[in-house]
Amino acid sequence: MKLKTIFSQLSLREQCRKYSLPIWQCPQFVFVLMGVIVIISALFTYAVSFKYIDDPLLIALIVLLISWILLIMGYVITHAVEKLADAARLKMEFLTIMTHQLRAPFANLRWVIDLLVSERIGSIPDDQKEYFDILKENSQRLEELINKIITVSKIETGQFPPDKKPFSLKELVQKVVKSSRAFAEASNVKVKMNLQENLPDVLGDKSRIREVVENFLDNAIKYTKNKGEVEVSLLRKGKYIRFEVKDSGVGIPEEDQKYIFQKFFRSKSALKHQTQGSGLGLFIAKSIILSHKGKIGFTSKEGKGSTFWFSLPIIETGH
Repeated sequence: MKLKTIFSQLSLREQCRKYSLPIWQCPQFVFVLMGVIVIISALFTYAVSFKYIDDPLLIALIVLLISWILLIMGYVITHAVEKLADAARLKMEFLTIMTHQLRAPFANLRWVIDLLVSERIGSIPDDQKEYFDILKENSQRLEELINKIITVSKIETGQFPPDKKPFSLKELVQKVVKSSRAFAEASNVKVKMNLQENLPDVLGDKSRIREVVENFLDNAIKYTKNKGEVEVSLLRKGKYIRFEVKDSGVGIPEEDQKYIFQKFFRSKSALKHQTQGSGLGLFIAKSIILSHKGKIGFTSKEGKGSTFWFSLPIIETGH
C-alpha cells in the first residue's frame, strides 16, 4: 500500500489529475521540464567554458553559477504555475459546489412557478399573467446556466465521457431545425436546409451532439438581424460528415475570433447587440466534438455573418 502511494506521488499523471489539467500544463511537468533545461544548460555551459577557459576551477564556478540561477528561476516559475493551477482548481470546485447546492431549492422554485402558471390551484388574473410568464422564462434561463456550469465542471474534471452509439446525424439535424422554426419565425429569420442524400451514420452520443447542433442554430438565429437568412448544411467530406450553419448576422470582430471557444467569453458584437448568453455554449460544444474525435471551427467577418461547422467521423462499412 505504501509502495503504491509512493509510485502515485512519483507519477506525473496522478499528480496532475488533482488539477484536472493535461500533463504538459500542470506544475509537476513544469518542474521536470525546468530540471531538464538546467541539466542541458549546465552541460552546454561546461562544453563552451572548457573550449575557451583553461582553469578547471573557474569552469566549475561558471557552471555552478549558471545552474544556480536557472534553479532559482525554475523554482519561481514552477511556484507561480502551481499557484495559478490551485486558483483555477478552487474556482472550479466553488462553481461545482455552488451550482449543485442551487439545484435543489431551484427545482422547488420551478415546481411552484409551473404549478401557479398551470392554474390548477386557482386562476390568475389577466393583468398578472404577463408577470408569471416573465418569471417562468427567467427561471428557465437560470436553470440552463446552472446546467451549463455543471457541464463545464464535469469537462474540467474529466467526468464527461460520451456514450457513443450509431445514429443518423441527418435525422437529428432535421428534428432540431423543425423544433427551432418557431424561434426563427419569431426572430423574423428564414432557415434553409441543404442536406446531402444517403449519408452514413456516425458513432456518437446523440444527446450531446444534439446540444451542439442546437447551440450553433440558436446562435445563428439569435445573431441574425433584419429579416436575415440561416442556411443549415450537411454533407460528406471523405471519412467525415460535416455540419455547417451559415448566417447573415452581425459576425465576429477579427480581434475576438481567437477567444471564441474559451469559457465565459462573449465577443464585442454580442455585447453591442445585447444578445443573451453565458459564454459557455461554444466551449461546451468544442469539448463535445473533440471527445468524439471530430473537428470544429468557424469563419466570420464582422457585419457579414458567420459560418460555424463541425465534422464527425462516419461509421465505416464492414466494421
